[in-house]
Amino acid sequence: MSAVPTRPEGTAGGGPVLSVRDLVVHFAGRRRSVVRAVDGVSFDIAPAEILALVGESGCGKSTIALSVMRLVEPTAGTILSGGEDLARLTGRRLRRARRRIQMIFQDPFGSLNTRRSVYDTVVEPLVIHGIAATREERRARVNEALTLAHLTPPDRLAASYPHELSGGQRQRVAIASAMVLRPPLVVADEPVSMLDVSARAGILRLMMDLRDRLGTSYLFITHDLATAWVVADRIAVLYLGRVVEIGRSTDVVAAPAHPYTKALLEVSADEERLSTDEPVAVLPGEAPSASRVPPGCRFHPRCPRYAALGQPEACRVADPTLGPAPTGAEGHTVACHFPLGENP
Repeated sequence: MSAVPTRPEGTAGGGPVLSVRDLVVHFAGRRRSVVRAVDGVSFDIAPAEILALVGESGCGKSTIALSVMRLVEPTAGTILSGGEDLARLTGRRLRRARRRIQMIFQDPFGSLNTRRSVYDTVVEPLVIHGIAATREERRARVNEALTLAHLTPPDRLAASYPHELSGGQRQRVAIASAMVLRPPLVVADEPVSMLDVSARAGILRLMMDLRDRLGTSYLFITHDLATAWVVADRIAVLYLGRVVEIGRSTDVVAAPAHPYTKALLEVSADEERLSTDEPVAVLPGEAPSASRVPPGCRFHPRCPRYAALGQPEACRVADPTLGPAPTGAEGHTVACHFPLGENP
């Protein structure tokens, strides 16, 4: 087995491993409407950093993940990695760039071919990218990736098929398949939402261990703010295709500046009380369709602060941009006319 690398292949020192600027993804809707799935999102991910994108279903977080992978075509904006704009690459240049970014999908069974062995699944990225020319080299790389994913003994696990594995083991195979190329960045789209509690904890520990050992960065997609707080260095909260708050995880969770972030925190806390008779907080109303984004602040029809302040006109007419949060913490920004912690 080759030595465990101390740094992902293709990592450039200094700058971010991913820099997304003004990303827009629109789709054609019914009756000539436009679905504004992602509506101008910007963020950076530093080497060995975990950035979590958090929000309800339909907020655009998975569309961002798929756009970064170029599995969904962006309408506008830039996706910079390794000095290249992934949004503009095609053909061989795009394939080569994909060595730097790999993805872990939500469903560990659906993302694996049930007719292919674990070895065949994990070795495929090496074959596609022409890495490790000999059979012995490929076997060594696969065994290394399986060992990193805590699938041991690797020779026995490599001969298994997905139906012979537990849900947690299948997700570890998906992680091994992503890590076999030693990418600087892994996009993880709800990687633990379909696992039981014990398997979920193990997968999260594994991902954080790989970050610490290899310097791997993650774009971590989740609907659960509590999970994001445990895993991520920074959290970006999305609502209807826009980032409404971003900052260090401790700052966002300890002092949320946007009413939507606070609502997500309350929901996360209430999930622990679902089996009791205690009342559960529910965010009022339903998120509007991305084809009918409200004017002004897109959250104002559901915002308890908007109602409590007597429905200020600014919330109805102007979509706020990100600015410093009242906490004053470095890098903590919020898109709200009347953020929490600030006197209106």
